[in-house]
Amino acid sequence: MTSFDSGSVWQRSKSSFDDEILIKKLLLSHDPDGRRLDSEMLLCAVENIMFYATTSEVSAKPTDANLKSHISNIELIGSQEPLVHTIYKIAHEMLCKCPGKGDLHTRTMALFDLLGNYGWAAKVVLVLAGFATSYGEFCLIMQLRPQIPLAVSLADFKQLPSNISMLKPQVKALRLLVKTMVDLTKCIIEFEGLPAVLVGPNIENIAATKSEIYVTTYWIIRSTLACSSQITNLKAMKPEQVYSNIIIAAWELLSLDYRLSSIYSHLRQLVDAFRQQTEAKLHQKLLNLFKESHIDNQEVLQMLFALKDDLPLKDCPTQVKLGVSELKSKVVLLLVSKPDLLPLEQLFFLVHQTYDHPHEKVEGSYEMIWVPISCSETWTDAEEKWFNFLSNSTPCYSVRQPWSLNSAVINFMKQEWSYGDEAIMVVLDSEGMITNLNALDMVFIWGSEAYPFSLSRENELWEREQWTMQLITNEIHPILTQWVEEGRNICIYGSENLDWIREFSAETKEIKDAGVQLEMIYVGMNNPNEHVKDLLTTINTEIHSTLLSFTKVQLFWLRLESMRRSKFRLGHTASTDHILAEVLALLYNNDDNGWAVFGNGSSADIVRVQGGEIIKCLNLFRQWGENVAQLEFIGALRTVLEPPLLGGPCNHTQVIPYSEALIEGSIVCQKCKRLMKKFTIYE
Repeated sequence: MTSFDSGSVWQRSKSSFDDEILIKKLLLSHDPDGRRLDSEMLLCAVENIMFYATTSEVSAKPTDANLKSHISNIELIGSQEPLVHTIYKIAHEMLCKCPGKGDLHTRTMALFDLLGNYGWAAKVVLVLAGFATSYGEFCLIMQLRPQIPLAVSLADFKQLPSNISMLKPQVKALRLLVKTMVDLTKCIIEFEGLPAVLVGPNIENIAATKSEIYVTTYWIIRSTLACSSQITNLKAMKPEQVYSNIIIAAWELLSLDYRLSSIYSHLRQLVDAFRQQTEAKLHQKLLNLFKESHIDNQEVLQMLFALKDDLPLKDCPTQVKLGVSELKSKVVLLLVSKPDLLPLEQLFFLVHQTYDHPHEKVEGSYEMIWVPISCSETWTDAEEKWFNFLSNSTPCYSVRQPWSLNSAVINFMKQEWSYGDEAIMVVLDSEGMITNLNALDMVFIWGSEAYPFSLSRENELWEREQWTMQLITNEIHPILTQWVEEGRNICIYGSENLDWIREFSAETKEIKDAGVQLEMIYVGMNNPNEHVKDLLTTINTEIHSTLLSFTKVQLFWLRLESMRRSKFRLGHTASTDHILAEVLALLYNNDDNGWAVFGNGSSADIVRVQGGEIIKCLNLFRQWGENVAQLEFIGALRTVLEPPLLGGPCNHTQVIPYSEALIEGSIVCQKCKRLMKKFTIYE
């Protein structure tokens, strides 16, 4: 077995291979031509191989990057040959150069020549991948040897040691060295991923850090070659030499690990300092960007998403990679959330509100980008599964590799946009300026009608809005929307008391049997639970057909909650805002006997009444039912619940926007509860 003295290597590195001379030689071989590789993903794949290769514990688990590190998902951009071919060439170069045909330094520099067109992180990861393939194959044979005859035959053919337990010192030393090499590689990847160019050149120690990166790359590749040589030397080893050679090999690996660990300690400090400086500068640059005016949204989107990747987005339905240029001149909705996005019923409703029925005037004028953020510093398998599933199922754009988002950008979203656990929708106009820090509620309320989703538009929509059945039920169900447009009488009621529901439904049935048109909609109570789901089944079976499913019931309450949040965010109070007062009355209604709301179409004549009172009122229908012909059902019901204060005609004045429904209908005065005469005003 041919080996090298680690101590003598140190001496040679201090004399013959002085770092400055070494760096000059490395830079001469470095000629990047634009080839790009997701080094982090490939390193995850390498880690998984090395984990399984160096452990016999079946129950243990490797790194959390299984899904995204699948080799078929990793592309080698800018190269004519597939990634696996490149790895094979490197592995062949490492194994076929025998130690006797050139010293370790010469072989290391030969690999640098072979990898001259790649970045520093890519060089290291490709060499580690080449080593992982050969070492993984060796360990696979050795681990299967006790159980599978084929492994026995292969091991005999390759003349590998028969006693695997003798290799434990060497395997242990190799595991330590591989871990150190991987940690160092992560430092290099992290350094290359920092946005030094965009943030500015005035960062201390950048030259020193780069020099350290060059030297570190050299020593990782050199150490990998040393490991590869040890595998080669295991073949055809004489039995009497095995133990002594393995001890020597283990000592050599431990010596290399000691050296690389020393390099890691220094490099980690440099990279950490560099990262802190870049993140601080990036945070400040983002703050300044959102205060400045721009001709378009490109600089802002570039800073948020394209610091590492020219194609940071993807079109979820087609999986096509996209650059931020696709969003030029458009309003951009940034949906920031956890990797599981939203509860499915909310997600479906969001898609319905933004993509299923867009207004023709605004179609194509805006795009929604999903920005998933992990709940921890590193993505878990479960989070990746959710992201892969949802990003293949939704019709919007998405960040293509959200785990690669710069930590400074994530921290900016958390600090400046107040992103926590709840999803938010930040709106950027076509010039990249923030016009709304959370438009999610207005999308749930009005859908694409809320375009351009700005705070001023939210105020504008509320100013023209009235408490109507149309507002309460908008877009929850197409049939319900049709009933509202037709001006039908609608009763929305809620309770978790089945006895009250049966009694209330029996009373309304008598009214309908008398010829009054009335549509019944059960919506349970706020935060509907399994009991409400059971009640829906019972009502549908025993009482009347329930138009709304449990999911639709959830959406009804979601919209009311969105109204509450929107009103509060705009500074409204229940004492001065009628809509907010009605919303709160429904959301926080704790009456065991339930409640009911009666209305029709876009009319603001809405009657809300508690369960006990409405039962008493409906019991007296024979007394007031004759008023339906003159006052219509809602007006007649109101005169019973809110009797006129005085006799005689109404003397109050109320200006109501014109609608065809007002031509035949009657208006009841909100102040004295009497019929009002109608006059037409022309402007």
